[in-house]
Amino acid sequence: MFRLISSFQPTGDQPQAIEKLIAGIKMELKNQVLLGVTGSGKTFTMANVIQKLQLPTLIISHNKTLAGQLYQEFRDFFPKNAVSYFVSYYDYYQPEAYLPASDTYIEKEAEINELIDKLRLQATTNILTRKDVIVVASVSCIYNIGSPVEYGKFILELTVGQTVDLKTITRRLVELQYERSEFEFKRGTFRIRGERIDIYPAYEDYGYSVTLDSNKIKKIQKFEPLTGKLITNHSSLITKLIIYPAKHYMTDPNIFEDVEQQIRQDLKKESEALKKQKKFLEAERLIRKVNYDLEMIKEIGYVNGIENYSRYFDGRRSGDPPYTLLNYFQEAYGKDWLLFIDESHMTVPQLRGMYNGDYSRKKTLIEFGFRLRAAFDNRPLKFEEFYPQATKIIYISATPDEWELKRSKVTEQLVRPTGIIDPEVMIRPAKDEIFDLIKEIEKRASNKEKILVTTLTKKTAEDLSNYLKEKKIKASYLHSDIQTLERSDILDNLRKGEFDVLIGVNLLREGLDLPEVSLVAILDADREGFLRSRTSLIQTMGRAARNIKSKVIIYADMITTSIKLAVDEIERRRKYQLEYNKKHKIIPKTIYKPIREKIIEKEGEFLVFDKTVNPQGLTPYDKKRLVKKLELEMRKQAEELNFEMAIKIREKIRELKIEN
Repeated sequence: MFRLISSFQPTGDQPQAIEKLIAGIKMELKNQVLLGVTGSGKTFTMANVIQKLQLPTLIISHNKTLAGQLYQEFRDFFPKNAVSYFVSYYDYYQPEAYLPASDTYIEKEAEINELIDKLRLQATTNILTRKDVIVVASVSCIYNIGSPVEYGKFILELTVGQTVDLKTITRRLVELQYERSEFEFKRGTFRIRGERIDIYPAYEDYGYSVTLDSNKIKKIQKFEPLTGKLITNHSSLITKLIIYPAKHYMTDPNIFEDVEQQIRQDLKKESEALKKQKKFLEAERLIRKVNYDLEMIKEIGYVNGIENYSRYFDGRRSGDPPYTLLNYFQEAYGKDWLLFIDESHMTVPQLRGMYNGDYSRKKTLIEFGFRLRAAFDNRPLKFEEFYPQATKIIYISATPDEWELKRSKVTEQLVRPTGIIDPEVMIRPAKDEIFDLIKEIEKRASNKEKILVTTLTKKTAEDLSNYLKEKKIKASYLHSDIQTLERSDILDNLRKGEFDVLIGVNLLREGLDLPEVSLVAILDADREGFLRSRTSLIQTMGRAARNIKSKVIIYADMITTSIKLAVDEIERRRKYQLEYNKKHKIIPKTIYKPIREKIIEKEGEFLVFDKTVNPQGLTPYDKKRLVKKLELEMRKQAEELNFEMAIKIREKIRELKIEN
């Protein structure tokens, strides 16, 4: 059973939103929208819906960072249930590609994050074995991961009293893509100690010790892999253990002969077609590549890039949709599961666009003999394949797009329990906008309030920042060329008062929580387009909805349709909140959140990442000591889901090792 644990109760208009969404599911509505303003507690509403419906749930977010935040929130709400995290498991990923213009072949290069790999495998294992499952995923969940039926068939089942020898267990573990490792015991490995075999499942934090006596399983115990400390004792021994595969792509050796024959038939047909086009080099390249891959699969059951042959092993025909995380939900629960699409105005377009980019890259590889045409079938779902797979969809957004609105019943959640009102909007002429803006900035800077300014281009952001500095105004800019970690530092510096004005392009739309901001200024607001659409304008204005003094100034020489719609919507939301505050005698207050600590080196504690460390100024001994401390910190950051920070620390470790 899902059990929501929280010290809060639904408040504001959360109760009516929860009831309406539940009623929609019970009425078998396929599409619903939760139109919730920033700060209204949409995540808590989602959690209540899950608990009341008791349905396994998939939540899709449009990026890994937001997915991580949602995962942590739902893990806190449902500590006793199976909350899983399913995002791209690469710390670094360079897809296989070919650039004909320079005759450059780029081999697939990837570094898999072990923790995310564990969480992905844990997600699919949970789905196949439990009903109290919530999976928070990025849009990568629509990529091919192999058949759930095949994955579910590949298990090792061990029971106390079962007659079996070590060689049989070992052979089965190798078939499940586990590696024997006597020295480094890590996830996805096993080791043999006399009549005992230790197994570290790829999807768990614990190892299992299986002790045999005369080819009969005597006992199964759980232990901590690092210390070897037993978690079970003789009074609570495990009587049955099921080990699932260490990888999602599984190849059944029993069907390999048939698969190999199909691949070789396609190889012959496609290489001959290349020769007819007088592409002899490409034909020879394809023959060499496929033969090598087949030998590797035959010998060890796996090859880098095996997913490009997945259609043959899955039994799919050319053009059939791939097996994705959604198929695991269908396999386990049929139609009885729930899909939330978070920030749907961003996530739905991403889901729509993923197939085309993948197809374009694969097309070049196939034309130049690097892959069989079957590689086309290792792909993300097309949107028309994705959409029918879920029967209960709830789109979550403060600004849902036209696509989901016209298909859905809309439930609104416009009340912020804090009572904070959407900002007052003023429209001013674009002529002399900079001079007017400077006056507004000076007025607020003198009160230690902060200002966000949005421009249409990166160059304008930089130029305006420099111009304001010349006028003795403390300003900085933010755009996509600035690395993620540096962005966080810039935002913290704004809050700390190191500067007063932050200028950006579209990075100021979602995910900025800056209660010190009392003014958002939108330049060139009448230039219709993506950055000045109704959705973007509402999101940008929302950055001012954290402070009770906040205002928005729109600089425009004409009132476009987007401006009118956006301003009308903000006014409607203001009126709704004001009426609620009056009725419930709420006096709104700005809620200031603490600023996170800077990531610095502290004596006597973990050495956290400090970009000022100069490797050339350290002795070899100091470098080794520093690397060890950084590796500890990298693991700590990864465990806390701060993957971007972990990657940054890993880069510093590499730098130190090269210098050493």
